[in-house]
Amino acid sequence: MREHHERLSLFFGLPVFASDALSSAAYATEAILSILILAGIAFMAKLPGITLAICVLYLVVVISYQQTVRAYPSGGGSYLVASDNLGERPAVIAASALLIDYVLTVAVSIAAGVAALVSAFPALHPYLIPLNVGFIAFIAWVNLRGVRESGMLFAFPTYGFVLGMLTMILFGVTKAWGMEHPAQQVVADTGVIGSEATVPILFVMLRAFSAGCVALTGVEAISNGVPAFRAPESQHAVLSLRWLAAIMITMFLGTGFLAQYLPEVSLHSSANPEYRTLVSQIAVFVFGPQSIGFYAIQFATAAILILAANTAFADFPRLASILARDGYLPRPLSRLGDRLVFQNGIVVLAVLATGLVVYFRGELDLLLPLYAVGVFTAFTLSQSGMVVRWRRLREGNWRLKASVNGFGALCTGAVAIVILVTKFGEGAWIVLILISLTSAVLFAIHRRYRAIANQLSLAPGRKVEVKRQTALLLVPRVHEGILAAMDYAQALHGDVRALHVTLDRKVVPNLRRAWEEHVGDAPLVVIESPYRSLIEPILEYVDEMLLEDPDRTITVVVPEAVATKWHHRLLQENVAAQLKRALGRRKNVVVSNVRYFLK
Repeated sequence: MREHHERLSLFFGLPVFASDALSSAAYATEAILSILILAGIAFMAKLPGITLAICVLYLVVVISYQQTVRAYPSGGGSYLVASDNLGERPAVIAASALLIDYVLTVAVSIAAGVAALVSAFPALHPYLIPLNVGFIAFIAWVNLRGVRESGMLFAFPTYGFVLGMLTMILFGVTKAWGMEHPAQQVVADTGVIGSEATVPILFVMLRAFSAGCVALTGVEAISNGVPAFRAPESQHAVLSLRWLAAIMITMFLGTGFLAQYLPEVSLHSSANPEYRTLVSQIAVFVFGPQSIGFYAIQFATAAILILAANTAFADFPRLASILARDGYLPRPLSRLGDRLVFQNGIVVLAVLATGLVVYFRGELDLLLPLYAVGVFTAFTLSQSGMVVRWRRLREGNWRLKASVNGFGALCTGAVAIVILVTKFGEGAWIVLILISLTSAVLFAIHRRYRAIANQLSLAPGRKVEVKRQTALLLVPRVHEGILAAMDYAQALHGDVRALHVTLDRKVVPNLRRAWEEHVGDAPLVVIESPYRSLIEPILEYVDEMLLEDPDRTITVVVPEAVATKWHHRLLQENVAAQLKRALGRRKNVVVSNVRYFLK
């Protein structure tokens, strides 16, 4: 019942699952320009054509995923679609690509958000890494609070960003209408302008196109999170996809249009203290420097980019739980916490993303080349799987559906190849290696779980065998806690022995008298320890018992004192925990704790 109340409406579902896709409008155009400028200022005129091509691709992908959402109302991520239609190996590759992409989503979104803050407040530049790590920790904490709470928190900044961007574009287009394109000046790091002037034009254009394809990251998130929407889940997810496409394409075209009217374009590495985002430069052009509109856009952009990491925090744990359920990741990742979120997956994602931003020093331009390789790999496998599904089921208008998904697979596959080739030297090879290593780890975990299942499988006719049982009670001295443990041991087994390891022979007579007086009916074995060791003599005695009768089960009863106040615990020696660790690896040995509480 609580899970139903945690589900999201369309109004809250869009911020949770589409904030990543919407936020990419803040840096996708800048990514295109950062490549075009390498070939010289004249190539800036190619921006509209590349932007329009990416928008067409966006529509193709969204239309394709609408069919996926309707076909898989329980969640139609690339892994599930590929697993259902293409087999184990493609499914694991798709899962690996998505897991890596989600980690990159967090790192890139947070780094881009911090870059927006630094653009408004340059004095923050020396604190790139602490800011990145702090925001990752904040988003992780919010998601650990629960799905509904995160949706409410992210609605305001998401819609604030959309409203701010649309307002800026509207004012900007009004201002630029009728203006001639200015003779733009480009200010960039030394040696950048014209550095690829001798490279074939087609390759430069493809590089710019592949860089701008970061605009499509996050589109699949809605298809992964269909079960998180309120009923009817599929309808709400489809509407979210449509709104996402309309808003995103409007913002992407708008920023691309206004970038052509900037009198000066500043393109620096994010490691340079003079770095300013393209959106901040457009905001200066539209509203003026140090204006309320400028700071409003910067704050809204920083907020959406930082909170866009929530998309990955919503989908990475969900995908990890599915993989854990199927035996490809450790079982604890499939466990829901008290807030009905996969808390272990959230923590793992936060740790991985933190390591990534620390390694790349929080610099956005070092992280962006790694982006989009994994997501387009997942796109292609998902759409290919849908084609196989329609051909297998042959229901309704299956030929048209197969054609739509087939065209989507063809487009995304071609883009994946373009991204891989053009970004290979910039870091795409790292992502390829990571996908291969992750897939190998998933297969290894799955083999291990299969081996465990085979070991534990029941043979035909297998019956419970009653084995000989012996209880071994460890007795440091005779007191109330020991008598309670003795009652427990005798209730379990008829064969009960007591074992005392003595460090001082003088205490043995008194111990035997106390034992005879208060217990008497169970033998007490006393072992001397000349080297003042407690653990080793007990282990040797247990091993001797097992040698005498390998089929016997020995229950070692360990009395353990528990203090109710923390400072009282400092006065106790916790030998019980050491014994449990030492005996835990021995076959046919059961360690049972009998606790007695001290006031």
